[in-house]
Amino acid sequence: MNLTIKDIAQMAGVSPATVSKIMNNYGGISVETKKKVLDIISQTGYQPTFSAKSLATKKSNLIGLIYAGRVNVEFTHPFFNEVVTSFKKNIGLLGYDILMFSNEHFTQDNGSYLARCKHFHVDGCLIIAGEEIEDAIYELAETDFPCMGIDIELNGPRSSYVMTDNISLSGKVIQHLYLHSIKRIGYIGGKRDSAIAILREKGFLQSMNQLGLEVKEEWIQYGDFHEESGYRAMKQILKAKSYPQAIYAASDMMAFGALRAIKEAGLKVPEDIRLIGCDDIDACRYSDPKLTTVKQDKERLGKLAAYMLNDLINGQSALKPVFIDSELMIRESCGSLSDNENIE
Repeated sequence: MNLTIKDIAQMAGVSPATVSKIMNNYGGISVETKKKVLDIISQTGYQPTFSAKSLATKKSNLIGLIYAGRVNVEFTHPFFNEVVTSFKKNIGLLGYDILMFSNEHFTQDNGSYLARCKHFHVDGCLIIAGEEIEDAIYELAETDFPCMGIDIELNGPRSSYVMTDNISLSGKVIQHLYLHSIKRIGYIGGKRDSAIAILREKGFLQSMNQLGLEVKEEWIQYGDFHEESGYRAMKQILKAKSYPQAIYAASDMMAFGALRAIKEAGLKVPEDIRLIGCDDIDACRYSDPKLTTVKQDKERLGKLAAYMLNDLINGQSALKPVFIDSELMIRESCGSLSDNENIE
């Protein structure tokens, strides 16, 4: 028989409210009453249901996970996969479970993320950036519901975000190439409506201008952060009258696509064209040649998101966003040794 809190209360001769207070360590209960109730709970093996705990504590210890955007990365992108793994581990240590929301459709009765958060009694939400982000995401972040973003700017009263400093990230690539006398540099960017892509391109253009390097339009193409788009972008760059000395791709996956296009054209990396990616996914260590890239601290991104969201849930507001530094990982594809940077 599945016992309820009412059954325990009846056995002990007290109210259900008293049982709830005892189970949640509230004061104001006599020692005798507390012992009697706890003995009955021990003898019967009673376990409160999830909903009973939630009602008693006003917390569900559930976090909603939202992959934002009509086009989103979900579990397929190795970078976000590692970030979410770190978040899951750390939010679990803080006592939470995760409930993943589908954004495939909204019903008439449940037409906003806020309504869904309330329906499922989640305590807060982690929001992962995607493409073509729905207005409903920003509407949620503008409420007083705790929200934490990764690679998406959330500026509501109880929301914040963490991301890599993407402007300085691109600057590190251009400065490294410049220090090794590489001045003719092409660029493969992400989707032009992506906040991350905009920041990385800004860093690229800013560093090129500061160092007095020419930005040639025929050496700039755009993809969608995935391999096939990098392949197509590189093929377009190779149609130019002259080749750049190096290509900086705004994601490792696009860099792998570019590498394939370069090899198909009968050229070699790094002898003919140097290549640098971004994210430092595991595959970079095993490509041929091994890919030079910019490492984002995926463990720290996920961990900070977990602890900041926990603070927002527990009443802290106006948390400033955190921008995390990156590290250039020098490998074979850039054809140069490091200047006190990491070499593998």
